[in-house]
Amino acid sequence: MAVDIDTAQREIALVEQARIRPMMGLDVLEPLPSPRIPYRTVDPYILVHEAVVPISPERASFDTRHPHRGFDNLWYAISGSASTGQTTGPGGTIERARLEAGSLLKLRTGRGVWHAEGIGEDELREGKTGTEMRGLLFWVNLARKDKGAEPTAQFLPARDVPVRHDGDAIVRVLVGEGSAIELGTPGLILDAELPTGGGVVSPVRSDFNGFVYMLEGEASFGANRRPVSRSQIAVLGPGSELVVEQARPGTRFMLMAGKPYGETPVFNGPYVD
Repeated sequence: MAVDIDTAQREIALVEQARIRPMMGLDVLEPLPSPRIPYRTVDPYILVHEAVVPISPERASFDTRHPHRGFDNLWYAISGSASTGQTTGPGGTIERARLEAGSLLKLRTGRGVWHAEGIGEDELREGKTGTEMRGLLFWVNLARKDKGAEPTAQFLPARDVPVRHDGDAIVRVLVGEGSAIELGTPGLILDAELPTGGGVVSPVRSDFNGFVYMLEGEASFGANRRPVSRSQIAVLGPGSELVVEQARPGTRFMLMAGKPYGETPVFNGPYVD
């Protein structure tokens, strides 16, 4: 007897624990890049980092300013707040932005930009020494034809992030329908939280690559019901929707997907050509 298989549901092709990478005096969780995850399976996403940034005079005095080019750099505040600067003002002057919980800063690095200027300086002036910001950083590739674009900064405050209720989940749309933030290719970035547990079904375009990164808790993902837990990355197989079930209360995850460029990026330190 033939058995019908729902090919719309994506399976989880691979699950891997993020490694810890010391960087700028912090222990950074790095799910991407990974030697076990070929770039072609997550194209256009190049890098994902999670870190807790302390707000202190020592941190603000560090020379963390550094250059980038050739991709979109997105910094998302999971909790807390931190200020930073980047050379996207007139004539390459410093513009500052403050990320509060739930807000997003997108830098189109294009032909070149400097950023991470004076992290936490604004908070220190307000007497907030000893606080911290938990954040998530994404590098999303640009098409080779767009790598010479003018550098720009776009800030999305938490109040302007579209929020919807899907199944048992509260879903914040950072990139996707209703969001003002666009990547260089059609994309989707969701912050999904299941306060009481349960499940959710999320459409993911069939021509997108995608993956999940777990911020909190544990749940079963995909048609093959793979368990995924804190600080693990789960790469999606083909299909048009992601099913999440049996989530523990308080589970929270990021779903990141996008239409691949099919171009092989050339890495040169902080530059992606």
